[in-house]
Amino acid sequence: MRPLRDNALSLAFGVIFVLALAGQSIAGWFENNERLTEHGQPEIAFLAFVTSSDFVVDVAENWQSEFLQFFLFIAATIWLIQRGSPESKKPGDEGPGTDEEQLVGAHAQPDSPAWAKARGIRQTIFSNSLLIVMGTVFLLSWLAQSLAGTVVMNTENAEHGQPPITWVEYLATPDFWNRTLQNWQSEFLAVGCMIALSIFLRQRGSSESKPVGAPHHESAVSGE
Repeated sequence: MRPLRDNALSLAFGVIFVLALAGQSIAGWFENNERLTEHGQPEIAFLAFVTSSDFVVDVAENWQSEFLQFFLFIAATIWLIQRGSPESKKPGDEGPGTDEEQLVGAHAQPDSPAWAKARGIRQTIFSNSLLIVMGTVFLLSWLAQSLAGTVVMNTENAEHGQPPITWVEYLATPDFWNRTLQNWQSEFLAVGCMIALSIFLRQRGSSESKPVGAPHHESAVSGE
């Protein structure tokens, strides 16, 4: 049972994600078929729906905003601080840190990852690997959203006797930016609230909170 205990947090959220995605696909399928029926069109199979642009654009527009949120948050916390928040480094600790602090190169420990012990490009890549992956997933999700959104809009245009538009033209439409910005603003609000509220509020036992008795002005979970 130890592997389950040691990975319980990621496994729990993995299960929740799968269940939520499955629920979204089923609800979306029913909604889509109801809309088709209202317009006198035949219903489509579940597999056809989950591989359709309608479903892809709804999923991708949420994914890209989530990964953009974490990309910006991770990058911002390198240089920006918020005194009193456990989500921030302590004032004075801004920056990427020294090799000694980061345990890289000559300062690596025996059990440090191999690329942390390496020098040159491999160490640079590994030192920024979290941002690289988050940024890549964001860009791919954004691309999927924009391409699927183009197909959806062209389908709607065809139904109304309007000419199709190109991908580049779709990027300049209100539909694209409405879908994009309505997700971005909610993610930025959530992160900002987490940073600010964690200064004064506590959750006993959570790594996202300072110790209950820690002073409001202390930053970082350790309270140092």
